[in-house]
Amino acid sequence: MSEKLNKIKLEIDNYAKNSNLTELQIVEKLEKHYFNKKVNDNLKLYKKRKKKVSEITKDLKISPRKFYAILEKKKIAHKKYKKD
Repeated sequence: MSEKLNKIKLEIDNYAKNSNLTELQIVEKLEKHYFNKKVNDNLKLYKKRKKKVSEITKDLKISPRKFYAILEKKKIAHKKYKKD
C-alpha cells in the first residue's frame, strides 16, 4: 500500500516540477475532477429515475441544496418546492 502511495506522490511531485502548480493545487484539481465524474454518474441515474436525491446526497456527502444548485447549473429539470 505504501509503495502505491509513494508512486502517486512521486508522480505528483514530477508533475509539479513540470508545471507551474504546487502539489496542493494538483491534488485539488484531481479532487474536483473525480467529484465531477461522480456527480455526472449520479446525474445519469437521477435522470433515469433510478436514484433519489437523498441517496445521491448521501453518496456525494453534500447537502440537498447544493445538489439542486448543481441541477440548476447543468440546466436539468427538477421539482421546485415553495417554502411557505
